[in-house]
Amino acid sequence: MTQTSATELAALLCSRLCHDMLSPVGALSNGLELLADETDPAMRKQCIELMEQSATSSTNKLKFFRLAFGAAGGFGDAVPVEESQDVINALAEGSKGVEVNWAIEAPSLPKPAVKVMLNLAQIALDALVRGGTLDIGAEMRDGAAEIVVRASGPKIAFDDTIGHAIEGEMDPGELSSRTAAAHMISLLAEETGGGLQFKRSDDALVLGAVLPQPEGMIG
Repeated sequence: MTQTSATELAALLCSRLCHDMLSPVGALSNGLELLADETDPAMRKQCIELMEQSATSSTNKLKFFRLAFGAAGGFGDAVPVEESQDVINALAEGSKGVEVNWAIEAPSLPKPAVKVMLNLAQIALDALVRGGTLDIGAEMRDGAAEIVVRASGPKIAFDDTIGHAIEGEMDPGELSSRTAAAHMISLLAEETGGGLQFKRSDDALVLGAVLPQPEGMIG
């Protein structure tokens, strides 16, 4: 397993954030330039609509990154499930033809479990390049958070190096901005004494995690 410094991992996660934000922010910038020169009312209306879409996309992505990688959700041990659902549903709205189904009864989950769930959901969402269904389930059982994320559709796009990162088997040179999030949650699972796994086929990708509940947290 590749040994990665915290600084390098943080840099790669920042690279991923910048990569994901470049398109919607760039569209905003282009829209402002067009709007400054456009005089036709119909075209100006279309520019404004496109800018609104880009602004919404930018906001949704930032909310996801804040909760998946940052300190969002407060400084407590648990995060309301509703926050996770809101950010994933918002991201899915920007993906053509993706339906999201949730199976979580608990009102909140441990913060490490939420971060793992969000990152697994994004990996699964990215795999649905031609649309499909994203099913997300989680529950607390026997003192551990059990998470399952399933993507199913006509085509699944999944980089094998992401699978290596999920299973904590990164080869030298494989860590990149694409695999950094998977590597991060693999380390998080290892720190909590849990584990991650995945299975894939031509039309489905199943990602799972089991993370023991942090000591001192009331379930």
